[in-house]
Amino acid sequence: MADETPDPTDETGTDESALPEDVIDRAETLTRRLRNAVDDSERAAYKHERDALLDEHGYGARVREGQTGETLVLHPAVWIEDGTIRTDRIDDTSQAIERPLSGPGSGADWAEIDEHNRTIAARVRKRHGAVHGETATAFADFMSNHYAKPIERATPGEREEFRTEYFPRNAWPTDEQRERVTESLRLTVEAADEV
Repeated sequence: MADETPDPTDETGTDESALPEDVIDRAETLTRRLRNAVDDSERAAYKHERDALLDEHGYGARVREGQTGETLVLHPAVWIEDGTIRTDRIDDTSQAIERPLSGPGSGADWAEIDEHNRTIAARVRKRHGAVHGETATAFADFMSNHYAKPIERATPGEREEFRTEYFPRNAWPTDEQRERVTESLRLTVEAADEV
């Protein structure tokens, strides 16, 4: 389900220097939340927040659907007129930034990612004990099921989403896990970086 006007060109680059990385991550997180929102008012709030964030930098956003899934495209706002991208206004396609929103999500690819993430969680449990291991397992579930991505590819925005939203609501953490969640995530990412 694309939430923006389709792009007639589909010719975008991937130079992420045009926007700060934290803005890109936040826009991606807000787009995912927008797409997973349960009601129109929640969806509208996420869209408004994302659009305001990007507007500060002179950028807009849309979601492009393709054979490999959906992609968030961040582009200079001057490319748009009346909700449509004007190809005559595109002078440098490298100004656009793309982030895939759809991971493999199913089949052998998903199973391989899930197994990889669970191996990392088991490594954390073995090295650092049950408290960190339980949190690592919850993070593995989150990355596999929500993003279909290996733990080591988690963006700062995805780690923050896990820590502030998914973890307290879905992991049923103990008080000790809650107190040590930041450390647990650090240990998990360090274990994943060894791969």
